[in-house]
Amino acid sequence: MSGTELKIQDLVIGEGREIAKGALVQVNYEGRLDDGTVFDSSAAKGRPFQFVFGTGRVIRGWDLGLVGMRVGGRRELFVPANLAYGERKIGNKIPANSNLSFVVELLEVLTRDE
Repeated sequence: MSGTELKIQDLVIGEGREIAKGALVQVNYEGRLDDGTVFDSSAAKGRPFQFVFGTGRVIRGWDLGLVGMRVGGRRELFVPANLAYGERKIGNKIPANSNLSFVVELLEVLTRDE
């Protein structure tokens, strides 16, 4: 992958609740480098990943790329370096200026009124 544009591909269209800014969401995901190397996976950690959506708690490519997704959906995101970690190297797994790809499955969306 190259370029500076976020690419989004729905693999499965979810039919559940739509993701919303400020909601606590739970996802399963796998992240890969351009060469196909898996650098992170919720399955490898043995539990889904939770975060508050739309508040800058994750890389910008996720905050932009998960908009409109519904529970039960699976989406592939091609995140250019400028919407990921940019010039920062992340540990020993993600080199600086890396484009990343993710497959994200939306498991749950909890809003404040629940």
